[in-house]
Amino acid sequence: MTAPGGTVTVTDVPESRRYEARIDGEPAGVAVYLRTPDMIVFVHTEVEAPFEGRGVGSVLARTALDKARELGLRVVAICPFIDGWMQRHPEYEDLRYEPASRVAD
Repeated sequence: MTAPGGTVTVTDVPESRRYEARIDGEPAGVAVYLRTPDMIVFVHTEVEAPFEGRGVGSVLARTALDKARELGLRVVAICPFIDGWMQRHPEYEDLRYEPASRVAD
C-alpha cells in the first residue's frame, strides 16, 4: 500500500506474532498480536520515529484487520492505536469481539 512518503509493505510474521511494515526495505513499524484459532488480540502497535506521520500505522491496521476478516477472526483491540483506528473506521467494527453479557449472581 502507498502511504505519504513511500510504499508500505506489510508482512505477517507469525513466528514473531506480529505484522511488520517496511518502507523501501527499512523496518517502519509493527503490530504485535496474540492469536487463537478464532480470535486475534492486538496488544501493541509501534511506528519507528523516522516514519511517524506517514500513514504507516494506518496501513498496518488496515492490512491486519483485512487479514482477520479474510480468516474469519474476531478482534480484541487492547492496543489503543488499533482500538482508536477501528473506532474511526466503522466498517471494521463488525470484527470486534463482544463477550456475552454476564449476569450477576
